[in-house]
Amino acid sequence: MNVKLLNITPNAEQHIEFCGRIAYQSQERITENSASEFIKKLIKMGHTSVCEHASATFLINDISRACSHQLVRHRLASYTQKSQRYVNEESFSYVIPESIKNDGRALDIYLQSMELLDQYYKYLHELKIPKEDCRFLLPNACTTELVMTANFREWRHIIQLRTDKAAQWEIRELMTEILEILKEQAPSCFGDL
Repeated sequence: MNVKLLNITPNAEQHIEFCGRIAYQSQERITENSASEFIKKLIKMGHTSVCEHASATFLINDISRACSHQLVRHRLASYTQKSQRYVNEESFSYVIPESIKNDGRALDIYLQSMELLDQYYKYLHELKIPKEDCRFLLPNACTTELVMTANFREWRHIIQLRTDKAAQWEIRELMTEILEILKEQAPSCFGDL
């Protein structure tokens, strides 16, 4: 798994403070250091809608399609994902869950299955079957690449859901990594998570 911050609202916390102070007509209280406390107070009050005025975009690589299927359920975010319809997936890469890695018999079965699927995909492709139809053989374990953009309020929501101990391990790892980056970039908006 690889996560890279592509873009974030410049001066995000100052921007959120300005937008939030419009509600209270308290723009005169803005100082060089007032954003942090103001945002923390708003979040504590549950007034997180102002966080929608800032957004972040991430490039996410080498997660499984199973993980990406969970991500795209968050409909308030925007996505652009590698297309298995147009991209040749011969010799596809895939994610191996730790539970399978740690069991020799299970790992053998898993690796053999991936090799067979890859061989059959190549065979169909050689038969001039379109990639969009060959992809029906591909497993959820296939890695994918996508770009994901969400406003800070939605990032908070996704992170809260997907870092919970009940969340699936791969998406929990992904969101933990994204949270660490967002805490660095906008600590007042994400420091309480």
